[in-house]
Amino acid sequence: MKIIRTLTLRGPNYWSIRRKKLIVMRLDLEELAQKPSNDIPGFYDGLIKVLPSLVEHFCAPGYRGGFLQRVKEGTYMGHIIEHVALELQELTGMPVGFGRTRETDTPGTYNVVFEYVDEQAGRYAGRAAVRLCQSIVDTGTYPQEDLEQDLTDLRDLRANASLGPSTETLVTEAEARQIPWMVLSARAMVQLGYGVHQKRIQATLSQMSGILGVELACDKEGTKTILQDSGIPVPQGTTIQFFEDLENAIADVGGYPIVIKPLDGNHGRGITINISNWEEAEEAYDLAAKESKTRSVIIERYYQGNDHRLLVVNGKLVAVAERTPAHVIGDGKHTVEELIEITNKDPNRGEGHDKVLTKITVDKLSLGVLERQGYRLNTILNKGEIAYLRATANLSTGGSAIDRTDEIHPENLWIAERVAKVIGLDIAGIDVVTPDISKPLREVNGVIVEVNAAPGFRMHVAPSQGLSRNVAAPVMDMLFPPDSPTRIPIVGVTGTNGKTTTTRLTAHIYRQTGKIVGYTTTDGIYIGEYLVEKGDNTGPHSAHVILKDPTVEVAVLETARGGILRSGIAFDVCDVGIILNVAADHLGLGDIDTIEQMAKVKGVLAEVVSPDGYVVLNADDPLVSAMAERVKAKVAYFSMSPDNPIIENHLRRGGLAAVYENGYLSILEGQWTLRIEEATNVPMTMGGMAPFMIANALAACLATFAQGVDIEKIRQGVRTFKASVSQTPGRMNLFNLGSYHALVDYAHNPAGYEAVGGFVKNWKGERLGVVGGPGDRRDEDLILLGKIAAQVFDRIIVKEDEDKRGRDNGEVADLIIKGIVRENSNIPYEIILNETEALETGLDKVSQGGLVVIFPESVTGAISVIKKRNPLADDSL
Repeated sequence: MKIIRTLTLRGPNYWSIRRKKLIVMRLDLEELAQKPSNDIPGFYDGLIKVLPSLVEHFCAPGYRGGFLQRVKEGTYMGHIIEHVALELQELTGMPVGFGRTRETDTPGTYNVVFEYVDEQAGRYAGRAAVRLCQSIVDTGTYPQEDLEQDLTDLRDLRANASLGPSTETLVTEAEARQIPWMVLSARAMVQLGYGVHQKRIQATLSQMSGILGVELACDKEGTKTILQDSGIPVPQGTTIQFFEDLENAIADVGGYPIVIKPLDGNHGRGITINISNWEEAEEAYDLAAKESKTRSVIIERYYQGNDHRLLVVNGKLVAVAERTPAHVIGDGKHTVEELIEITNKDPNRGEGHDKVLTKITVDKLSLGVLERQGYRLNTILNKGEIAYLRATANLSTGGSAIDRTDEIHPENLWIAERVAKVIGLDIAGIDVVTPDISKPLREVNGVIVEVNAAPGFRMHVAPSQGLSRNVAAPVMDMLFPPDSPTRIPIVGVTGTNGKTTTTRLTAHIYRQTGKIVGYTTTDGIYIGEYLVEKGDNTGPHSAHVILKDPTVEVAVLETARGGILRSGIAFDVCDVGIILNVAADHLGLGDIDTIEQMAKVKGVLAEVVSPDGYVVLNADDPLVSAMAERVKAKVAYFSMSPDNPIIENHLRRGGLAAVYENGYLSILEGQWTLRIEEATNVPMTMGGMAPFMIANALAACLATFAQGVDIEKIRQGVRTFKASVSQTPGRMNLFNLGSYHALVDYAHNPAGYEAVGGFVKNWKGERLGVVGGPGDRRDEDLILLGKIAAQVFDRIIVKEDEDKRGRDNGEVADLIIKGIVRENSNIPYEIILNETEALETGLDKVSQGGLVVIFPESVTGAISVIKKRNPLADDSL
């Protein structure tokens, strides 16, 4: 078997709207193409021996063991690999369940589709599934050590991709509130919300976390000084930078027991507590100095009591946890080392932040903590005797937490909230040492030992004992107060032809409202009046540029077929989805072989429109109008005919539509008609001579009207938008060259040729076409381009693209000529394969009052050739 291609989908897609994270693996079964599993000796037995847990897969039969029954009775290898890839992820803690396997038009080649949690792990699982199945086919088994390595690698990939427990908690809460989020490319930042409404977090730092407060919290001595000046109980202590000052510092704080910690440390690193002699103090000083960036070390009086973490968010205490350092409890039988092993077998303990608790590790630091208690690893503890393995109670080093939120004394609550405001933190983790958190600190000699910026949430969300606290909710309430928006309006535009013009016009109309509009097209990414990035930018990456921009108030996103198939749609939901048309273009690419399949691709956009939004459908295109049956959103139709039965039925039900009636672009709803503008006054319609441009204008007007844009703003937009090089490069760009005109349009498929032809046929003079087509189109599509050209033009020059896309030189031209001759063998034509030479020839040969139409590969190149002939500023007809 051979993997031909692997795609990673990250949004709503051709295979599933709801399941956004899918791997699509194109797999050639090669010699197994005609061999179902029941014809492969020993395969069934080998598979259940290697992966017995596959018995849990229901598959089509719908019951436990259903999939294995299919394997036993006979199913093809693509289907089996789908299930194995899912199971490998399940075995490594990544819950997945969705899969599809479909044979392509290439016999023996399948698209194997399966869900993933982490994309790198998903791709690995696909490769591992192929290895595993091939091994069982060849040898009857898959070595256990290879399976264990696969599972280890998958766990590592999952761990490396993890956002961390605190970030995961915040992201989960955002998802529950339907707040979109995305990981940014630097400093582990996460964006919540879109465009101008976005907020950013980095773990539990937010964009509202002031740098002064964060810096102060990192300065332990400065924090203590500020708190002490505010009358808040803090440990007696001092800071030193040299070992020679250690002895005097110990005396200054009142002698032993003491705590030594780095001035600017975090996460409990470099801290030693309950130091009772000089030898321990020396060792603790070296440890703290090593962890301190400035080699500054704090010496503090040690206070008896339990370690508590108080979490304050936006000035309010939201959780309290009592923390216990990593420890084991004796049973009178086992050594400390054996008790650690037993403790680590707790299913709640995992590596890093995988589980509620972290496994206890033995290192030099833990051995030192044991030694200070008089224990070694081989010590057998008495029953109930406790041996600590860490001096600090951090969960990341094996500590545990007990929820005490409901027990804190009101005075301590008041102190905690005051401390957060004194330091200046929006999210603060306050460490308190006290024998009893339910009593005022001053009564029991309790103190505030530290204030932490970016505090961990795990101890509160998943305590070892007590209630779980939803500490992410107050953070979201702070970032997005009630009724504050998290999204910007998103308009998606797709179809075979007209996408870029409609996108640009929609954005232009929105700009009349004074909002900053970000939009993506086949010629670039734009924000407001400015080009951000030139090129074909109609995929998810380009959409994310707009959605990540903090200045954008409205997004209008051209959404092309290729991006949907390669990556899925960039957003989970939009406010308006415009589907212009579906025609026979790009068929045979990406395993989309029929126009009905292409309609399903384009229909993905319609299906992601919000139930409160509108999907704008072309009532004149049966494949597009049929999409209304599958959408959750409200439907609005546009049509070139007010008598279209779909429009009439829709209006009878009080629906919204846009039509071309009596020479006007009009909005219709129920019984009333609102005329926008006469087509002859809309520049992009070429004086009303370009029907397809009228249709594009109807779609844009309808979409913006449905979103509440004032009708006067829409009128202003259509009156001031021209199909010019500046506003729509390569889309019906007409140049007045004095005695003749030239028209540049990027049409490259039969439907596009026909649309431009609707305008060209209205031309009174000679019509000369410079025609070609992309080499990756089907032979029948290129022949059809020739037929349409023969119907539209009086004379034809056939050229070819510089990029042949796998074709031989002259092959595309021959197919186009075949179509020309079939349609009209008498029409004059010539072959000039070089695009620039062909255009120059056409411009030289066209008769007075004529029109040269060029369908270029390079729009900029064609426009450059025409501009050298000094076109007149007046490009009117």
